[in-house]
Amino acid sequence: MDEPRFTAIATPRLRLDRLVPSDAAALFAYRGDDAVARFQGWKPADQAEVEGFIAKQAAQAFAMADSWLQLAIRDGVSDELVGDLGIHFPPSHFDAIEFGVTLAPNRQGQGYAREALGGLLDLAFGEWGYRRAVGSVDPRNVASMALLRSLGFRQEAHHVESCLIRGEWVDDVVFAMLAREWRPRS
Repeated sequence: MDEPRFTAIATPRLRLDRLVPSDAAALFAYRGDDAVARFQGWKPADQAEVEGFIAKQAAQAFAMADSWLQLAIRDGVSDELVGDLGIHFPPSHFDAIEFGVTLAPNRQGQGYAREALGGLLDLAFGEWGYRRAVGSVDPRNVASMALLRSLGFRQEAHHVESCLIRGEWVDDVVFAMLAREWRPRS
């Protein structure tokens, strides 16, 4: 199977594309927020760390096996960075694609995460040809668990104190979906 190709993902209100250097301040503003970072594996210490992260992402090939690629989630009208979507491309195309989504606090609760994930799943299960998608959630993140369930994901595992995040052992709940279970956007 050919490697996935990527230009951008367009949804009714959003555009997902590569992070660029001018995104650094906005990315640091929400990723450095304690409330946003609470359930995240990465909380940047300063804007310089974010700038380095963006530079590293810019140099990375799309869909490189066993890599994470962070995409910008942009307002389709204003082009403002409203969040980011991480995609883990598995070592083998037979493995599941994994994802994680983060939104700025002022953009949460407006359906943007659902819309961004829908766009990703349309491509992942369609053009890219993956047969399975997986999301991993801290069970204290009730909103993310509800989001995944509303998209049709099923909970497959609950690992107790299996992840060490910033010095705290936390649980990890794994959700998954098969391509045949996805209802593409119309």
